Amino acid sequence: MAAAEAAAVVLSSCLKPVPAPVPESAGTAAATAATFSAMAAAAAVAAAARTGSEARVSKPALATKLLSLSGVFAVHKPKGPTSAELLNRLKEKLLAAGMPSPEWTKRKKQTLKIGHGGTLDSAARGVLVVGIGRGTKMLTSMLSGSKRYIAIGELGKATDTLDSTGKVTEEKPYDKITQEDIESILQKFTGNIMQVPPLYSALKKDGQRLSALMKRGEEVEAKPARPVTVYSLSLQKFQPPFFTLDVECGGGFYIRSLVSDIGKELSSCANVLELTRTKQGPFTLEEHALPEDKWTIDDIAQSLERCSSLFPAELALKKSKPEESNEQVLSCEYITLNETKGEDDVIKTL
Repeated sequence: MAAAEAAAVVLSSCLKPVPAPVPESAGTAAATAATFSAMAAAAAVAAAARTGSEARVSKPALATKLLSLSGVFAVHKPKGPTSAELLNRLKEKLLAAGMPSPEWTKRKKQTLKIGHGGTLDSAARGVLVVGIGRGTKMLTSMLSGSKRYIAIGELGKATDTLDSTGKVTEEKPYDKITQEDIESILQKFTGNIMQVPPLYSALKKDGQRLSALMKRGEEVEAKPARPVTVYSLSLQKFQPPFFTLDVECGGGFYIRSLVSDIGKELSSCANVLELTRTKQGPFTLEEHALPEDKWTIDDIAQSLERCSSLFPAELALKKSKPEESNEQVLSCEYITLNETKGEDDVIKTL
């Protein structure tokens, strides 16, 4: 540190205005050049030492902070990646920022646990709840909790996936359907109802996802209707052939099935054009979901602190004690919970 300060003082003095040059001998000029060269070299060494010292201090500090993260927060999932792919991207960002350097003594291993509670389709966007550390144990409550969606449906077209990503399987007229027609049937889909899940879903047959079987061209029988809950359902906009719904529902509910069933009830057909999850449990898209540029250890730590007040006292996690040693190696346990209940709940460890 003393060397760095000395070099800084020398460089500072070199930057001060100097009097007009006085003719000097060749020997004096050579000596002056050597002095400047030595000062530059000293400054470079001091800078390198300072940078190396900061790196050695920051990595252990970040690793300790990463390992101490514990709780539940939310991220903003864009359209495109699956929930599992997005979680993997988050995991990689965190490990890249907090992974200890190779020089660390590998005396102790500690696992970084991270997972999500409630799958969003790849074509959907919105709130994805994430658990980290001991917060992964709270994710099961996210599966059965309420969720809110804004869905844009398209009348007149049915697809094999029940959304715009699938192949059109049927087309029917919709020109006589009015806003009043849609509003009059919504009550049939509110409250405790029975719903048949889509064939393209995370539900399983003989240990394999129905969606995977469908993509391979295998015949798949529809799962039987099961009880689900819709807390509220309203029509926000109708501009044929498109209609916008605001839906609040419980766990295990499929918006794609709802839109398809509404189309059938209107003697037509329909599929989901766009889907946004605006709320999951106490987490809202506007207030709590972190965009990808905020997926840093510090930002997540702040989010965990803010979000801890959203849960009942009996679910709140106690703050983790500081780690006794920084000499740890990070590995990652990746936990995914499908958005279904009972026998369909799955926990994966990679």
